[in-house]
Formats: sequence, structure tokens, C-alpha cells
Amino acid sequence: MKALILVGGFGTRLRPLTLSVPKPLVDFANKPMILHQIEALKAIGVTEVVLAINYQPEVMLNFLKDFEAKLEIKITCSQETEPLGTAGPLALARDKLIDDSGEPFFVLNSDVISEYPLKEMIAFHKSHGGEASIMVTKVDEPSKYGVVVMEESTGQVERFVEKPKLFVGNKINAGIYLLNPSVLDRIELRPTSIEKEVFPKIASEKKLYAMVLPGFWMDIGQPRDYITGLRLYLDSLRKKSSPKLASGTHIIGNVLVDETAKIGDGCLIGPDVAIGPGCVVESGVRLSRCTVMRGVRIKKHACISSSIIGWHSTVGQWARVENMTILGEDVHVGDEIYSNGGVVLPHKEIKSSILKPEIVM
Repeated sequence: MKALILVGGFGTRLRPLTLSVPKPLVDFANKPMILHQIEALKAIGVTEVVLAINYQPEVMLNFLKDFEAKLEIKITCSQETEPLGTAGPLALARDKLIDDSGEPFFVLNSDVISEYPLKEMIAFHKSHGGEASIMVTKVDEPSKYGVVVMEESTGQVERFVEKPKLFVGNKINAGIYLLNPSVLDRIELRPTSIEKEVFPKIASEKKLYAMVLPGFWMDIGQPRDYITGLRLYLDSLRKKSSPKLASGTHIIGNVLVDETAKIGDGCLIGPDVAIGPGCVVESGVRLSRCTVMRGVRIKKHACISSSIIGWHSTVGQWARVENMTILGEDVHVGDEIYSNGGVVLPHKEIKSSILKPEIVM
């Protein structure tokens, strides 16, 4: 089986992290976002993953070369010279996706994190005999999304309603699809939307089916949702009694600590924290609802909450970093500094407090 991951463009919503690496390579729960998906695909027997990309393909491929060998899965790129929306890339990658087997292929949106019940999805796809299957997820505020209206018992999709004013349902497109090769015959090589153009057409012919995603789902393409996504992901590890979660008197709730990280005495860490490889957390530090990426040093008695600390940054002694502060790569926050929602571009030194949310160039 094959799979296409829609990587797309610049990842502007996750700047300043995406100023250092393409968005799919930004770490989430201590590994690049896209690796969560590639590992899930590999686990159910996918042999080749195609990345649809229009930005920095060489960076992506160089990085993924290591994983190709480790995971024993073929990873190739299909590069757009102009942005082709969410359906155009499938037409562009047509020759990579089609072989003589006639097997369906997966399409995943690279920002989505979930439990990826792909095996169940294959069984669902085979059972209904339609042309395409999409995963849907239930949300509390459907008015922010495109809602999928479906027949509950069979999963047959009736129609799509974009950002409904009146309640028509609470299931939205989760960005995980399983498509028969014939779907490619419906897509022209031009900028086009799979959600707005291709799927409604298949639904009108009663050949589109939706499966409700069990477990959690999050689009982690922006900082607040990234932090929420981390909480949901760690919570799902807890439900599976994962041995990856840290334990100890200094740990509260769900915490992920890379084995190469060093943590000093008297720290209090958690809930919902990920600490990456090579990090040094000095004594008396308090961390909650945050991600600390590879090579970061957090000095004594600093306090960090609801924030993302980018690679190789340092946070000074007694500093306080909170309220969706995002430090890009190699940012240095001085001792006793306060950051309230500062978004700091890479390679900066912060010598005075950031009292209200702002971007520090």
C-alpha cells in the first residue's frame, strides 16, 4: 500500500519554529510531527510514502533519509512549483500512487495528530465498497469547520456544509482519507480543493463514506492547538499505560522526558510536558503544559507554563515564561525576565521583560 501526506507550504501559523525547519519536522511529543504519521502507516503495512510539498523539499528529504533506513519504508517527494490546494497534489503524484495492484491509498493532512486507526479504516473501506472513505471527528464547535452530514448507520456521506450558522451536525473532516485509484481520474492538475470540489462530487454519487474517528484528534498547526494536542496525545499514552511516560515524586500528571535529558533536584514537572533530548533542567524549576525541545537549558528556579521553548534556547534563573510564549531556535532569556505571550524569532537575546503578547523581532 501507498500513502500521500499533504505537507504544503510555509507553516506560517507555527512561526517562529517554522523559520528553522519545515513544519512537519517541528517536534511534537519529542519527535517530528510527520514521523507520528509515517510510523502509523508503516505499522499497517504501507511500503511507500509520498510527501506532497512545495517548500524546501531537500531539507525534508535529507532529514527523512535516516528514517527511511530505520523504518524500512520508501519516502519520496512530489514537488509542486505552485501551490495546488488539497487535491491538485494528488494529480501531480498520480504516477507515484498508482500501480498494478489497484489497492486504495491513504491521504493524510500533515498537521493532524490522532491515534490513526488505519487498520480499522481499511476494514471499513472494504466493507462499504464505495470509492472513498474519510475519517470524521466530533467537535464541540462545529460552526468553525466544514461539517460532514452523513447517514449514521452506514456512514454514507450526504453533503458538506462549510461553517454552518445553524446546527446540521457535529462531525468534521479529520484530514485522513482512504481512496480508490479511480478518485485520481476525477482530479485535474490545477489548484483545487479535495474538500470543496472532489468529495462533494463523489458524495453526490453516493460513493463517499465516513468513519467516526475513535479517540482524540487535533490539528496542531497553531500554537494553542499544539499545546492542547500535546495534552490529548499524552492522555492517550496514559490510557494505554505507556512505559514512555515519566514517573517519580517530581512528576505531576502526564510527562514525557527523553532519556538523555538531565533534571535537577527539587523540580516540579507536569502536567502535560514534553522534555526533548539533551535538555538540562536545573534545580527548583517548575514546568507545566509546555514543550521543551532538544538541547534547551532551563536555569535554576525558572517557571514555564503554556509555552513552547524552541531548540537550543536557554531560560535564565528565576525567569517566568507563560501564556503561549513561543521561543524560536536559539533564543536566550535573561535571568529574572518575565515573558507574557512573547513570540520570539530565532537567535535573539531577551534582556527586558515582555509584559504583553507581542512579536519580538
